[in-house]
Amino acid sequence: MMRFFIRIFCFAALISAILTSCQKDESVKKTDPQPSDSTKKINIVSTPGNYLASKGTLSVKLEDSTYTFDAGQDSIAFVNMMIDGNEYYGVTAINKAHTLSFGISSSGMPIDELSSYISGAQFLVHGSGQSNLEYTLTPNTHPQNLGTISIEKYNQDTTLAKGTFHTYLSKDTKANSPYYVVDGSFELKVK
Repeated sequence: MMRFFIRIFCFAALISAILTSCQKDESVKKTDPQPSDSTKKINIVSTPGNYLASKGTLSVKLEDSTYTFDAGQDSIAFVNMMIDGNEYYGVTAINKAHTLSFGISSSGMPIDELSSYISGAQFLVHGSGQSNLEYTLTPNTHPQNLGTISIEKYNQDTTLAKGTFHTYLSKDTKANSPYYVVDGSFELKVK
């Protein structure tokens, strides 16, 4: 049941990233105007939803490689969703060539300086001439053992979201599959 939920969330987040990647030059949602005093704490997004970053990066370290998505050319979105009455948030990205995609989520709402448990994560690699690779959360694991996502800053100044994450992904769905440590960070901004 949990595995099904995780796949549905990751699929929804991936579809969101694909749809927004087709609109890279347009704003997914309009942001509120900023006051002239940039030292004030302001809300840059007025309602929860999906927001395409206009600047910033998402880095994912998996095995011995680091993959970096750049909002200047790739599509990186910060998502807030409601599924079956439960709130979730996360980061999803797809590169310009559509050969790499990543999504990670947590239950609840993004709050500054708060860590929460990972609810879903998936990393897809579509290699030319090679078989595709799919990394997903390790199966049959308690949510507290899936890792954490930490929000350092959310919806302040020009920062949409800044944080780090730590989780474990596997290449298949067997109960005793080997897993790989995944660490990453994101710093996403809007205009």
